[in-house]
Amino acid sequence: MTKQNTETAPGLMTAEDGVVYCAWHAAMPEYHGSEWGRPVADDVRLFEKICLEGFQSGMAWITILRKRENFRAAFDGFDFHRVARYGDDDIARLMADAGIVRNRAKIVSVINNAQRAIELIEEAGSLAAWFWQFEPAAKDRPKVVTLDFWQAHPTSEASIALSRALKQRGWSYVGPTTIYAFMQAMGLVNDHLTGCICRERIETARKAFKRPVQ
Repeated sequence: MTKQNTETAPGLMTAEDGVVYCAWHAAMPEYHGSEWGRPVADDVRLFEKICLEGFQSGMAWITILRKRENFRAAFDGFDFHRVARYGDDDIARLMADAGIVRNRAKIVSVINNAQRAIELIEEAGSLAAWFWQFEPAAKDRPKVVTLDFWQAHPTSEASIALSRALKQRGWSYVGPTTIYAFMQAMGLVNDHLTGCICRERIETARKAFKRPVQ
């Protein structure tokens, strides 16, 4: 990889210190550099992310990211055991909360999905163990990830399978595109572009990560 290639490759940017990142690093440097793509095995974080991806549907992710702390406060830190018990008063409270996205269908979906999450833990032992079984094999992933690949693959075979399995279990707002974004963010795949320094860091983190099992 030469300096010329990293500077000219579509979808990449060179920071002032000369470090190369995915171009969207400029808009969300902390999220891109320290969070996105790092493997996660914590059930609450996994549940939070799948809910926020549902809220993001039809919107820009940066809008949701800016409201994330408001969402956490509104939904009891995405403790799905608590959210599963929400009723009409909670829905009314959330619909009145200007700090979050006030979409009734998406709010009700979070409550439904919290109830389904508890059922899934009874089935698999943890959300993490169940989600991580859908991690694609290395042979099914591209060796080079380019902007063209990103744009041509808003879903994957794994995200389609995971989406289908969730829908069969009654989850909502979990379409294949939403689920692929979830998989990218939670480290089930490494979609930092080839040339981005974070791609190498994520590969190191994934190699050291202990996959949860059922």
